[in-house]
This record gives sequence, structure tokens and C-alpha cells, in this order.
Amino acid sequence: MKVYRITNKKQSWYGESVGILILDAAYPCIPGNVGNASSFSFPVRYKVVKGASIDRLLKKRDMTLLESFINAAVELQEEGVKAITGACGFMALFQREVSDVAEVPVLLSSLLQIPFIYQILNRKRKIGIITADSKSLTPDHFISIGVSDEIPLVIRGMEDQKEFREAVLEEKGSLDSDLIENEVLSVARELVTNNTDVGAILLECSDLPPYAHAIQVEFNLPVFDFTTMIQYVHTAVVRKEFQGFM
Repeated sequence: MKVYRITNKKQSWYGESVGILILDAAYPCIPGNVGNASSFSFPVRYKVVKGASIDRLLKKRDMTLLESFINAAVELQEEGVKAITGACGFMALFQREVSDVAEVPVLLSSLLQIPFIYQILNRKRKIGIITADSKSLTPDHFISIGVSDEIPLVIRGMEDQKEFREAVLEEKGSLDSDLIENEVLSVARELVTNNTDVGAILLECSDLPPYAHAIQVEFNLPVFDFTTMIQYVHTAVVRKEFQGFM
């Protein structure tokens, strides 16, 4: 007989392994997007970070948002999640502070995968990063997550791509996924063509994983993003018993 006991009196439901901090924004989150629960094969729980708009996080790098991030993370923890992630790579700014408060693993930015990717690649290879806005991605984001400047990165942004900019960055209220896929492939094509030594691509933005497959088909490179990171951590915090025979 298995006996189960309450470990957290503030928790009234169970089974959600990963809590996801979402920006205070509104635009369509299609399958594959971190903001779409169907992107995962396991239950997740969402929490909006109050006041954390795209403008305040990306453009203004507003550090006064820290309290809102901490409060949202603590709420997710109290609701029983086993790990907390973000839904925007620019949340890297708050990685250290939030993880120092939380009692569960915190992985706010897909950029946390950079050191891992660097270690598994041939040292002659670079990491190509496609970000929502290359003009807003600063050294502070990398410093906040412990990424050394010795790691060779090539960065390209989506900010000048019309459909992506209007649909995501400007929240026009609709999103043409086919157009954005073409825009993402165009940016990736420019990145790889001008940097033939790129050995892997990392998608910073949580809106880009829906196009990871198309990128890989065209360039035959490993493609990392929020979903690869979240799935990896899920398997660590929810281990399954091995089944089989000898």
C-alpha cells in the first residue's frame, strides 16, 4: 500500500510539473509556442507576471519588474510545481535573483543552454542565436546567466521582419504563421550563409519553437529552444520507473 501525505498546505491540486512565467501581453500563441499548453506532453501551469509588458522587459529592461517576477515565481512554487521556467529569453535579467528566492529549479531563459551547447560542439564552431530583437539583447542578459564572452556567438534578430514585428512585438492581435516561418527561415539563412562555421542554432524567443523543425530541415543543424530546455528539466524533476525485461 502506498501512503501519500500533504507536503504543502497551500496546494489544493497536483500533477503540474513545470510552472511557466508569462509576459503581460496578448497575441496568438500557436502550438509549439511556450504559451500554448499543447506544446508539452505533460501538464504545465501558467502565471502572468503583472506589468511585465514586452516594452518594459525588452526595450526598457525595467529592473523594477523584479518584485513581480519573484512574487509570481513564489506563487507557482506554492501551487506545487517542481520547476519554474519563463516564456521569454529576455527574462534572463532576473534569473539569479528569482532562483535565489525559489526552492525549486528556475530556468527563466532559453539562453541558459548556451554553455551546454558550447561544451558539446567542436571548438571551431559557433552558436547561432535567433532572437526576437537583437537591438534589445545586451551583454547584461548574458552576464546574468553566467555566459562567458569567450563563447563564440552569432546573433540575428526578428525585429525587422514585418509580420513577426507586428504580430508579436507590437501585438496587433493576429498572427500569420506561414509568413513568420518564411521570415524565420530568411533570418536563419542569412545567419548560416554568412557564418558557415555555425554548429548549432538557439532560438531565444518563446514564439520561435514552432519553426524549429523547418530550420532543421533546411540547415541540418541541432536546434535548441525553450522546449528542449523545458523537456530536459521535466525529465529530471519527474523521473519515471524503467520498464522492461532481461
